[in-house]
Amino acid sequence: MNVKVEALDQHKVSVGIELPAEVVQKGFKKAVSRIANQVRIPGFRKGKANRKILEMHFGKEAIEAEAKDIVINEAVDSALRQEKLIPVTTPDVKEDKFSEAEGAAFTATFVKRPEVELGEYKGLEAEKASPEITDDQVMAQLKGAAEQNARLEKAEEGTELKKGDFAIIDFKGTVDGKPFEGGEGKTYPLEIGSQSFIPGFEEQLEGHKAGDDVTVKVVFPEDYFVDALKGKEAEFKVHISDVKRKQLPELNDEFAKSISQFETMDELKAAVKQQMQLQAFQQAEEAYHEALVKQAVANAKVDIPQEMVEQHIDEIVNEIKMNVESRNSTLDEYLKSIGQTMEQLRKNYEKTAAEQVRQGLVLETIAEKEDLTVTNEDLSMEIYSMAHQFNADPNDVMKIIKDEGRVGMLVNSVLRKKAAAFIYGAAKKAEADKKEEAKAEEKAAEAPKAPEAPKAEEKKDDFESMTVKDLKAYAAEKGIALESKAKKAEIIETIRKAESK
Repeated sequence: MNVKVEALDQHKVSVGIELPAEVVQKGFKKAVSRIANQVRIPGFRKGKANRKILEMHFGKEAIEAEAKDIVINEAVDSALRQEKLIPVTTPDVKEDKFSEAEGAAFTATFVKRPEVELGEYKGLEAEKASPEITDDQVMAQLKGAAEQNARLEKAEEGTELKKGDFAIIDFKGTVDGKPFEGGEGKTYPLEIGSQSFIPGFEEQLEGHKAGDDVTVKVVFPEDYFVDALKGKEAEFKVHISDVKRKQLPELNDEFAKSISQFETMDELKAAVKQQMQLQAFQQAEEAYHEALVKQAVANAKVDIPQEMVEQHIDEIVNEIKMNVESRNSTLDEYLKSIGQTMEQLRKNYEKTAAEQVRQGLVLETIAEKEDLTVTNEDLSMEIYSMAHQFNADPNDVMKIIKDEGRVGMLVNSVLRKKAAAFIYGAAKKAEADKKEEAKAEEKAAEAPKAPEAPKAEEKKDDFESMTVKDLKAYAAEKGIALESKAKKAEIIETIRKAESK
């Protein structure tokens, strides 16, 4: 096989391939075998019909088309591996010749994955917050819970509407003196200040009482989702039939019992604080990790083809589509509700898609450079995590991934996560962390001396006592790359070598 690669522009290449006659002949034999095993012909056992019989039943063109499919696909795959090219668009194949006597010649044109020039991704540094949840924050959380459990009670006669109150209203709107669709409602509970109606509507009800009739005049926004109403002046006749006000429960032991398994308010506060503290630490850790990855991505150089961005936008739009369909709606209805066209929606996500593609390429290149691999155990853990997130059976999740042909995407996702973990493990400690460690060392120096720490050679027993799973987790945390099929002794040796540098 002769292969010639020609760059058509920065991202697009053409790969010219020439094959000898014997390769084409083998392709015809494979085509005959494949077709024979897929069909039943009277008088022949399945898979036993010869080429002449198949040509009589299906025509020579069918056999040749199958042979071309086999030969060209195999040759293109082989050429891509040989030239280390990764297409990001489906190759467009132009055939020059295809003959059992003369061989084959064709050209495959496609957009290739861009080269990534990595910058610094080891020894990066970022600030890590050490959040402390205050009692005031806990009380704010509990007041929010009280708001959710508030009762709506009829306000005293003569109560004037203010923000936070609920006006029970009948309304009828007109534009240019004519009613319009969706402009009428009965006994509608409108929270004043919620901004759920047209801007300016709720403010004009403030200060009014139950029994009042109010004429409300507003202008529909220019970006309103109904084209016929954009920028139009409207008038609403509103009757306030009732005014209701929130009655918040008192924050006491009874309230604690009503919303939790705790008997007292103090116990509930302690539990809420602990949960908020954990979430704050997790968010700080995530922000720290994100900052490190952003640095690594910013330090790299890569020019992304627009085709990759468009493909990623396709994925984002498809996720939105599945999301709205899960709520018994459609993508068209969703677009109408936000007042956008498909073109506008795609434009909104262009910057995000470009950033995500860039990050993915950089992480994949780091994974290649550091020889990071994805094991079956890694995939199983990812599937289990996805199943837990969606409260689904791991076997069902795996079946969906296989049925939708997303195994490759899953592998790439896990590989990028491992590359990100490598960045975390190879990062420098921020000054704040160093200060915390210094404080800890000072306290340790003041405390009674503990038994002397084991010497380096004595650490062997620590590693020997760990399981393979624990060793892999330790290596991942430290950013140490391991062979996917490495045995325990090999893993320990790799860790020791890495830590001795």
